[in-house]
Amino acid sequence: MKILMVLTSHDKLGDTGNKTGFWLEEFAAPYYVFKDAGAEITLASPKGGQPPLDPGSDTEEAQTDATKRFKADEAAQKHLATTEVLSSVSADGFDAIFYPGGHGPLWDLAEDADSKALIETFASGDRPVGAVCHAPGVFKHVKDADGKPFVAGKTVTGFTNTEEEAVGLTDVVPFLVEDMLTANGGTYKKGDDWASFVVTDGKLVTGQNPASSEEAAQKLLALL
Repeated sequence: MKILMVLTSHDKLGDTGNKTGFWLEEFAAPYYVFKDAGAEITLASPKGGQPPLDPGSDTEEAQTDATKRFKADEAAQKHLATTEVLSSVSADGFDAIFYPGGHGPLWDLAEDADSKALIETFASGDRPVGAVCHAPGVFKHVKDADGKPFVAGKTVTGFTNTEEEAVGLTDVVPFLVEDMLTANGGTYKKGDDWASFVVTDGKLVTGQNPASSEEAAQKLLALL
């Protein structure tokens, strides 16, 4: 199995002066789900190299078994520090694509033409596509073969408006994931805030929040 994981390169949290990036748990948990299943993982980001880590995901209270394992895993850290430049990556040979969240993707990957083209290629080839938390935001401009929004008519989830409100970033983010998925014709479902909630619709797997990252990766694997 060959799985492509795409991370953000964006590190500015709007005009707040604070940093953002990818959320550690949402990378580490799926990474180890895939790795432990014997998958070959390729990491990519728009700028390549080390993706920016959201400092909020590196706090003591945000640590999980997967993040602790990552912090003790030099090979995985080296792998993450050397992501491939997204524009140089082809969908050829990959069995699935997965997007970890964090707020960063709302700025770069949601608007990234290479990311959009990759998702459209995976979808048209009936290959699994997964995204967790803010990462379903990457589907903003993605279209299906008929030119309709990719999520139109599909059951999806992603970071809820109430979760965004709870972290105080409703007016900072470029768009709200829940609102965008609904506006694009998705049937948006959610579980309790901060609890694991994952939806599979055909070959599309979406997770609601950081707690959903491991389950989302497992459900993606189940499609392979």
